[in-house]
Amino acid sequence: MRVTVLGAGIIGVSTAWHLLERGHEVTLVDRQADAAMETSFANAGQISVSYCEPWANREAPFKALKWLFDPEGPLKFRPQLDVAQWTWGLQFLAQCNDAAFERNVAQLVALGRYSHAALKDLVASTGISYHRLTRGIAHYYTDPRSFDDAGQAAELMRRHGVARRVVSRDELLRIEPALRGFADQIVGGTYTESDESGDCCLFTQELLARCEARGMQSLMRHDIERIHARGGEVSGVQLRDQTSGQTRQLVADAYVVACGSYTTALLRQVGVNVPIYPGKGYSATLPLLKPEQAPTVSMLDDQMKCAISRLGNQLRVAGTIELGGFDLSLDTPLARTRARMLSRRIEQVFPGVADTRTPEEGGNPQFWCGLRPATPTNIPIMGRTRVGKLWVNAGHGTLGWTHGAGSGKALAELISGHQPALDIRFLGQDKPQQLRPLKTSENHS
Repeated sequence: MRVTVLGAGIIGVSTAWHLLERGHEVTLVDRQADAAMETSFANAGQISVSYCEPWANREAPFKALKWLFDPEGPLKFRPQLDVAQWTWGLQFLAQCNDAAFERNVAQLVALGRYSHAALKDLVASTGISYHRLTRGIAHYYTDPRSFDDAGQAAELMRRHGVARRVVSRDELLRIEPALRGFADQIVGGTYTESDESGDCCLFTQELLARCEARGMQSLMRHDIERIHARGGEVSGVQLRDQTSGQTRQLVADAYVVACGSYTTALLRQVGVNVPIYPGKGYSATLPLLKPEQAPTVSMLDDQMKCAISRLGNQLRVAGTIELGGFDLSLDTPLARTRARMLSRRIEQVFPGVADTRTPEEGGNPQFWCGLRPATPTNIPIMGRTRVGKLWVNAGHGTLGWTHGAGSGKALAELISGHQPALDIRFLGQDKPQQLRPLKTSENHS
């Protein structure tokens, strides 16, 4: 089959790779000059199967209200005159109950485990290097009341086959000695040895190069202007070359929309509505001043709700969710506050280890923000739409890197007429289809 994949983030490139693996002819399209230049560019770097939890839970509405007027609140709702935002918000609230949480977390963890196995296989077969560290993820707590609930979170993951365990402060310091300078603030933590970390952008760009070496056509710097449909199926995709200004029409046997938060607008052109809304997230990438004292275990900070990963000679800290439309500004007072609180936290936890100075102070932090494409359940939308030849792979929220390899593999299997060995509901022609569970031999987590 000839397959056109729209979007060259981790989801789109992974989908393209697995389609090539199954013998299809693939064309990949993106408006950027290279892969992973938007949402996949500077995320937290974590493959966090043990944290495949939906945002929606029974406490989420109260926390959102609590943080509404706090510029540093981890979750910030910025009301807009936007029907899509309010519709999404109501759908999100409908998921804020225990039954929905249990249902959603089961599917997210299933996809996480499947995807982690797919990533390991992909790395073994390609030899891609991307600052990978396989030392697990540690979650440290500074509040005794929050730590009291850590056992429930760990037990939830263990019920779904992920070995997340509660650890004392002393054991946490043995796992990651770099935390010793902050030890007096820590009351305990959890640790999942099977999780890992690495540079999503670097991995995706390396995977793109391997796709091109296998004959894939890449149309970078091409704007996706319109999806055309006729007779109940897609008849082509109209592109505009940013360099020449010329338009062209791509015709294929199947089309995959993997454009993150922009998927919604594209699909709406052909009458397909998906509940994907952007959640703005921030990161700071800081050069190391004392590499020998920097952490090598990826971490989660419970108080600030941020993630920290070592990427070579840099430290990446990422976090916060801001629901306020497609705003990507970094120069507003709110954006500066939210970005700089991340680097400030690094100085508190690892004093003197990284260069956390602001540009005004002579530092060179790489502040970034990206739009996380979130569904109300946090379960991504993957599968065939009701429009012929049109497929979707989007809505991965904060778990695009964790779910990327498996999402690409699963959709490539579906397009090829096979059932992925995965227990998750996919978007179907009429209703989602329950796929068969993972076999024991396929569980590599």
